[in-house]
Amino acid sequence: MIGVADPDTPERTAELTERLAAVRGRLAAACRSAGRDPAEVSLLAVTKTVPPADVATLIDLGLTEFAENRAQELAAKVADVAAARPGAEPRWHFVGGLQRNKVRTVLPWVTCIQSVDSPRLARAIDREVGRLRGSGERDAPLPVLVQYSVDGDPARGGVPDDGLDELADLVAELPGLELAGLMAVAPLGREPGASFAAIAAAAGRVRERHPAARTLSAGMSGDLEIAVDHGSTVVRVGTALVGDRRITSE
Repeated sequence: MIGVADPDTPERTAELTERLAAVRGRLAAACRSAGRDPAEVSLLAVTKTVPPADVATLIDLGLTEFAENRAQELAAKVADVAAARPGAEPRWHFVGGLQRNKVRTVLPWVTCIQSVDSPRLARAIDREVGRLRGSGERDAPLPVLVQYSVDGDPARGGVPDDGLDELADLVAELPGLELAGLMAVAPLGREPGASFAAIAAAAGRVRERHPAARTLSAGMSGDLEIAVDHGSTVVRVGTALVGDRRITSE
């Protein structure tokens, strides 16, 4: 088993290099098994509770896409990583539950919000994008993903099946947003094949109504292979890539 070394040390760099190679190997094998081009599936590094030094190392190793799930941690980490790797241009995604009063904190830093799960949140993001465009701080709509709930459990977030079409249509109509596709989490305790089949069907419904919404963000450390087999175009990998750890400032 790979250990978890202290950040910003040769041991940690070696560990992250080994972990990244293993994840990339799994992705390549999953794509071969599914008969898909590996270029069709992006690796999104989930770096919540991970020290900025680890993100800087992953940038050195060639990763460009990172995800956070807490507004305050995102803002602080973006600044720390920018200071550690000036000139690098990582793309930050927000994947956690987002309160409307935190939209202004998140928006300056992200290239995509993957967790839009209600009309009220969609409208709040649209308003903030409009404010930033009016002040010249943003010049294009923000790509977002609608978060889909496989089982309708409100504790996990996501829009249930009976609200998916309405929310996707709203996001597509709002001038400050670009409907890029769907995000989902396969619930624990449910047969994975059934969950990912439902996710794939929901993504297909969204694409039928909105052909440009082709992104499907699904699959994590434990189930990325089955997600790729069901058409995922983005896998969100945390533990397999960085190990189990807490941010050192906590």
